[in-house]
Amino acid sequence: MSIFSPLPSNRRVFMMQAATVATAVMAVSEASAQAMVDEKDPQAAGLAYKADATKVDKTKNPKFAAGSNCGNCALYQGKAGAASGGCPLFAGKQVSAKGWCSAYAKKA
Repeated sequence: MSIFSPLPSNRRVFMMQAATVATAVMAVSEASAQAMVDEKDPQAAGLAYKADATKVDKTKNPKFAAGSNCGNCALYQGKAGAASGGCPLFAGKQVSAKGWCSAYAKKA
């Protein structure tokens, strides 16, 4: 009799481990995608991003028009009515639907 017992390294165990790892990776990527853009972030500051469009300084941002916000911007990737959503300008982060930045482009 051998003192070494065989390790359970069959295909079924491998597939369960692979599924567990894939689930963990998806959970981590989803959690990181949920981070909100910070107004003090260098890229956000460069684009004059404000999480609340009512707080935009109209003298510094003459392109701002009342009623324009991320929720009605062509770049906004969130669902209609959602409080926040993705924006390609801030990869991996969420912007407030009530926010605004200088790259605002009215949705067609």
